[in-house]
Amino acid sequence: MNINYEFETISAIATPLGMGGVGVIRLSGEKAFDIAEKMFSKTADGKKHLESGKIHHGWILDENQKIDEVILLPFKSPNSYTGEDVIEIQCHGGPKVVQKILDLTIKNGARLAQKGEFTKRAFLNKKIDLSQAEAVLDIIHAKTSDFAQKSANNLSGALAKEIKNIKSSLFTLYSRIIAAVDFPEDVAEPEYGYLIEEIQKNLNYIDKILKNANASNIMRQGIKIAIAGCPNAGKSSLFNALLNLERAIVTEIPGTTRDIIQESFDLGGIPATLIDTAGIRDKENVDKVEAIGIDYTKNCVKNADLILFLFDWSKGFDENDALIYEMIEEKPHIKIATKADIAEVPNPEAINISSKTGFNIEELKSKIKEAVLNKDAMETEFVTNQRQQECLKNAHNALTNALYASQNGELQDLISIDLKAALMSLDEITGEVITDEILENIFEHFCIGK
Repeated sequence: MNINYEFETISAIATPLGMGGVGVIRLSGEKAFDIAEKMFSKTADGKKHLESGKIHHGWILDENQKIDEVILLPFKSPNSYTGEDVIEIQCHGGPKVVQKILDLTIKNGARLAQKGEFTKRAFLNKKIDLSQAEAVLDIIHAKTSDFAQKSANNLSGALAKEIKNIKSSLFTLYSRIIAAVDFPEDVAEPEYGYLIEEIQKNLNYIDKILKNANASNIMRQGIKIAIAGCPNAGKSSLFNALLNLERAIVTEIPGTTRDIIQESFDLGGIPATLIDTAGIRDKENVDKVEAIGIDYTKNCVKNADLILFLFDWSKGFDENDALIYEMIEEKPHIKIATKADIAEVPNPEAINISSKTGFNIEELKSKIKEAVLNKDAMETEFVTNQRQQECLKNAHNALTNALYASQNGELQDLISIDLKAALMSLDEITGEVITDEILENIFEHFCIGK
């Protein structure tokens, strides 16, 4: 790692480019104050010097030419986001003005920041651990308010605290074994029963975190839900009802929907893509456009995470419904009897709904949520990503080996090797042990300016 490169003063636009009331340019590094003072008019007290902890109002100048009236927020190391000297310039949000001020920071000695470099420096300067750095990225890309809240919990250290507790317990265990191995005359080996109890306890903690791994991935990536059924089964009506807007055309004419229509919505904390499809029927009796739509439907059903299978219960469940159900019954699905408001009796094998009256629509949403998440998944305080889950699995495997060895009374110095492997895997989550390759891969997904 190039030390001089790492400690160059960097600059970037921290707000999205485009028309806006305010734009922010961020500087970080040992020359941040010098660069800002070269560009800034005199402060309110007539001085050029910028004081940390004070808000400064004035003008950005380019060789005495006024560029924009701004507010400067100076932060002295280590009391800043990155742990370095930081200057934040708040200007008007026009893209030309923001870009001009960024260019001036480069002209006066800064370097353009790379993706995620501000957060990377915060990690390298021990302002945050790696799990908190990844939480910043999750907050930026959160698709639902629920996921944003859980990511904020990670940023506040919820996941790191859980990992720290496991590591502390395992380190105590590891230390006792090592002390007994190195000083056998002075320190007795821990009892195997004690080893088994402690290892099992920590395996249970890891299991508890991994139990919600699928929920974390779904909340981060979202799910695809396809609505399928015969023409006029009520697919577009349900599509509109779930979205609570008139998005798809609804008529009594079979085959109204001929193409794939999709919209995103928040399903109680889960980012979901709802897909309305063309009704499936014999292609020999339809025109060319509808036939293409039916092919699209079949492909969409194949790739969906969950299928809402609809049939018009006011007309009964006929052979066409049965043929479609055969296509999807091996995939995750919910069987839905539509038009309950005009059906004579409820269908005992399906959830009965009426998109027209809203009957059971909220119940259906709950059923969808239950179909993709286990009952306790949404109650988790924090979320994990795939990298963290892989580290947890590696730690779990090492502890499983240590447990087996303890149960069989094997040499404790061999057991210590597995305990150390588990500790190192957990260290990767918070960043105490990390490779440059993993580090670069994490921050490559950040935007410039964060």
